[in-house]
Amino acid sequence: MLGLAGAVGAAGAVCGPGSARAAPGRVRTGFERLAADGYGLLDGQRIGVVTNPTGLTADARHVVDVLHADERVDLVAVFGPEHGFRGTAQAGGSEGSARDPATGLPVYDTYGKSGRQLADVFTAAGVDTVVFDVQDVGARFYTYIWTLYDCMRAAALAGRAVVVLDRPNPIGALRAAGPVLQRPYASGVGREPIALAHGMTVAELALLFQGEFPAERPLALSTVRMSGWRRESFFGATGLPWVPPSPNVPTPDTALVYPGTCLFEGTNLSEGRGTTTPFEVVGAEGVDRRWAEAANALGLPGVWFREAYFTPVFSKHAGKVCGGVRLLVHDRAAFDPVRAGIGLLVTARRTWSGFAWRPDHWIDRLTGSDRVRTMVDAGAGVEEIAGDWAEGLARFAAVREGYLLYR
Repeated sequence: MLGLAGAVGAAGAVCGPGSARAAPGRVRTGFERLAADGYGLLDGQRIGVVTNPTGLTADARHVVDVLHADERVDLVAVFGPEHGFRGTAQAGGSEGSARDPATGLPVYDTYGKSGRQLADVFTAAGVDTVVFDVQDVGARFYTYIWTLYDCMRAAALAGRAVVVLDRPNPIGALRAAGPVLQRPYASGVGREPIALAHGMTVAELALLFQGEFPAERPLALSTVRMSGWRRESFFGATGLPWVPPSPNVPTPDTALVYPGTCLFEGTNLSEGRGTTTPFEVVGAEGVDRRWAEAANALGLPGVWFREAYFTPVFSKHAGKVCGGVRLLVHDRAAFDPVRAGIGLLVTARRTWSGFAWRPDHWIDRLTGSDRVRTMVDAGAGVEEIAGDWAEGLARFAAVREGYLLYR
């Protein structure tokens, strides 16, 4: 499964001086362990890096700057995902191709590209190895993991190698949660059948993609593990700096609720874009206190729902006062963001007569099938809806177990 034989250990960890132990109380990322090994995994290769503002070292330097300044690394290109290398574009956008003014390196836009088109980008960039170093948030519909997937398949087509530098799953990764994608509903926010909250790191997902959904041609894949990370840890316990991985995920608290409240992208309610607390508040004009009361009555563990009012400055309901709820997570270990999101959908439909799905049924792409939408419309409750996806989730959990790098 792993390429570049001898460069990585059986579990995908770089072997070499300084790679065995993390500083007390802090996670060492895959990049830090690669650097501690003297970049031996990249020796003699022309390197391109897929990254964005989250590609930071523990002392807040960007990995592109560090690699460019090190004579042991031949860094020749940078590749930007959704939101761009600098992270300025809103959802569904990118920054285009340009040249990085700090290093002079060409920056290629990869968003929306896959297959032969992306393979041709790698060929034009003149890279031998594509290095992936981007912070994920742990949700299937967050596009960075599918950028990784597309890069792996395109690299295989182009005869390039891929190295994945691991970073924490910021919302904890003890278990997977939520519905598993059904293939007819595959899209850019979910290409393969994995759970909505996958409970994996990017390196673990790379191994799963390689093992379960292999490219048409062989791929030389290597992963570089973290040290000091525990599956039950949330981002605040890592000791690493948080950089918003996209414009509307400003804090780790946002990431924690995102797998549930992002489902409101598939409705006519605001998911809080255009406020200072996106995804932590949801609502619309005409919603009142009854929604928060109904949501609290569900008794979902780890979270309280508070009546809230806000005025988005852009996106849905821009410039209008919205009523709704704010999520207050008081027990992160007990909190299930997917069930919370389903609970809010169920109660929103019951308490607000104006509730509607987006006409394009975007909710089906987000949840991975039409089951959540049709069950909510039929009046089903949270436990009934969760029970509907339980069998598929159990199958995914069994597969997932074989690719976990951290126990």
